[in-house]
Amino acid sequence: MELEIGDLLQLVVDEGVSDLHIEVGSPPMLRLHGSLTPIDAPVLTPENTEKLVRAVASDTHVQKLKQDGGVDFGFAFSNKARFRVSCFFQKGHHGMVMRQIPNKLLSLDQIGLPPSIKDLLYRPRGLVLVTGPTGSGKSTTLASMLNVVNEERDCHIVTVEDPIEFYHNHKKSIVIQREVGVDVPSFSEALKRVLRQDPDVILVGEMRDLETMEAAVTAAETGHLVFATLHTTGAARTVDRIVDAFPSAQQEQIRTQLASSIVAVISQVLLPRCDKPGRVAAFEIMMATPSIRALIRENKTYRITSDIQTGAKYGMNTLDSHLLELYERHIISYGEMLTKAQDAESLLQKLEGGQKKR
Repeated sequence: MELEIGDLLQLVVDEGVSDLHIEVGSPPMLRLHGSLTPIDAPVLTPENTEKLVRAVASDTHVQKLKQDGGVDFGFAFSNKARFRVSCFFQKGHHGMVMRQIPNKLLSLDQIGLPPSIKDLLYRPRGLVLVTGPTGSGKSTTLASMLNVVNEERDCHIVTVEDPIEFYHNHKKSIVIQREVGVDVPSFSEALKRVLRQDPDVILVGEMRDLETMEAAVTAAETGHLVFATLHTTGAARTVDRIVDAFPSAQQEQIRTQLASSIVAVISQVLLPRCDKPGRVAAFEIMMATPSIRALIRENKTYRITSDIQTGAKYGMNTLDSHLLELYERHIISYGEMLTKAQDAESLLQKLEGGQKKR
């Protein structure tokens, strides 16, 4: 039986699968609720994988794959779903991973974000960072936040993404979406140009390099609301990661810029649920209070976490306190809570202390 890409993608859509893996020497694999499962099909040959890759990749993408050994792009499966596609070579054979992008945007409440986050979306300027490891749902969170802006504010929104994942139609705002490698050569080039396009809100898909970070911070300082992502966990590490990307001679200046422009850091992880099928996000939320701005300016980021712990009235919480809450509500397992904790020892003490009180 010859496997067709359309049948595989239909299965992915029907079963609510997050990722489809196509590799030589294994049947197609599906990632469902975080676990990998093979489908009941023959092992893929090099001819199978090449055919499946060519079924979704354009001639330009095939050319880039040959030239660079890898290519990423967005793919629409009729009007049923969109996918983020990564094609590559391994051991000389074609391979591919397709991640399904949800068609329906979730509300902030459905994602599990507290009401304090909505206030950020009405800020006239500043930098809002959504951080976390790959596959932690950062794109979904950002798309939902942008959707709120799009529905409730009359803004000019410009996004720079690689590739474009969620398509946003013009609602109360107008939305321009630029894809790196298609509409513009790089993030930094797009950000150089974006300030001439009269934007109110800018989304930077990923702050990959120094130039992009510099441009994002400058845009936030000069009166724009900027959303961006980084592959870090925790607010303090996120600030350090940005500062450390700069040469030491510039670090004091970037600390000062960051202290005045940062509005919030939302750090997230995605965990399998134990109460029902599916996954749930746990968040650390840092709001830039005068005290936290001072800590960033004075290079005392190691003290940010204790400010977050005591900042509940500003809408802040640590990742560990959210993990503990999800565990106590029987949504995640004990093992998942400890694996994802930033400080497992303190978390256990808190858990034991809470049980003694009862």
